[in-house]
Amino acid sequence: MNDDHRSALIAGLRALADFLEANPAVPVPRSVNVLHFPQRGSDAEMRAEVDQIAELLGAPIDLLDQKFGHYGASVRFGPVEYKAVAILAARRAEHEAHMSYEGCVQPDPIPNASAAQAA
Repeated sequence: MNDDHRSALIAGLRALADFLEANPAVPVPRSVNVLHFPQRGSDAEMRAEVDQIAELLGAPIDLLDQKFGHYGASVRFGPVEYKAVAILAARRAEHEAHMSYEGCVQPDPIPNASAAQAA
């Protein structure tokens, strides 16, 4: 990440915080997640980057993520989470296979769906 991108992101986060503080009528989410994904490479390369970030964060690797094919570590600042996560090759392949069926199967129409939505 270049310094310009980093500076712009930090300035944008501060501007958002200032805006929300100055405009209390604007609703805010219960939590915010800032995600960093390593550049796609081999699983070993992506894990190594996440390991390096985990060390900088002082955070362990999240073992629960691994059962979903993710490899990550995170740190929380109240309701704000910074997370570095790699989506490993097997999980990406599963997702791509699943998405290859997109649009091929259509659910049956729901009778009176517009009437139920209006109620």
